[in-house]
Amino acid sequence: MDRSTPRESWQAEYEAERLEWRARLLELVHRFKGEPDTLLPFHEVLALRPRGEHHLGLRSIEVDRVVGSVDRYEDFHRHFLPRTPHTLERWKRLRALQLSGVEFPPIEVYQVGEAYFVKDGNHRVALAKATGQKFIDAYVIALEVPVALQPGDTLKDLILKAEYAHFLERTRLKELIPPEEFSEIRFTTLGRYDLLLDHIATRRYFKGLEEDRGIPWEEGVVDWYRNLYRPTAEAIRRLGLLREFPGRTEADLYLWVMDHRYFLAQELGVDLAPEEAARSYEARFGPWWKRLGGWLKGFHLGTARRGGRRA
Repeated sequence: MDRSTPRESWQAEYEAERLEWRARLLELVHRFKGEPDTLLPFHEVLALRPRGEHHLGLRSIEVDRVVGSVDRYEDFHRHFLPRTPHTLERWKRLRALQLSGVEFPPIEVYQVGEAYFVKDGNHRVALAKATGQKFIDAYVIALEVPVALQPGDTLKDLILKAEYAHFLERTRLKELIPPEEFSEIRFTTLGRYDLLLDHIATRRYFKGLEEDRGIPWEEGVVDWYRNLYRPTAEAIRRLGLLREFPGRTEADLYLWVMDHRYFLAQELGVDLAPEEAARSYEARFGPWWKRLGGWLKGFHLGTARRGGRRA
């Protein structure tokens, strides 16, 4: 039963109009920035390879960590602002009831890492966000996933993490490598984990030729990580290469360094160790002053050699 008074209905109508204008403004801002303006769809989470779920019961959760919906993700903007007239009308009715003192039941959510997806109660979340509510009561079902989501993740981030989850499932890397040795392998571009699988297969193949035996997949994974990926990532860290390529990750640079190493091996017949390859990559593709320093060093060495030959 609607217990709201005309005054409360008018207040809800006024707030809904402001909310509609705010939604339109934010939509324009997101378009201008080229950013997505939608809630995260829960069905994309299934690509993270959930291993199970646990009912955590009734909890108070942070409203700002609710980022997606099971089946109403197209009805709301990214910040849970109503997108359709029907959704806005429903929001107005709930706001009027809230102003009249009605208390709403807890919502139901799935927890995926540090983020939540609404199973039931999308309009209540939209109301909480619009009115600046910090916490909301929810019945929580936690999904066990190998790669956790963060509240600020976009759909692209979710897809990247799904690719990473598939890579971890395929390699069993987190099970094969002790936690103290392992560091996360994160890319900023889609489709890169398949390249890592190719690297592992290639490394495994040549190791088998060298040792004249079949190399088990798990052994090949560990050998690739310990003798190729980790030394290269550590060299990237020591050289501070990430500072020179803002917005990129160690995994991004690892692939670039490996491509550079392969080029040197094929074109020049030079097979560099991981750190040498990282230094060579920096000298070739790093900041201009480092490229200039490498060129001057090569120039002086060449001059000295020519001078020695003339003598």
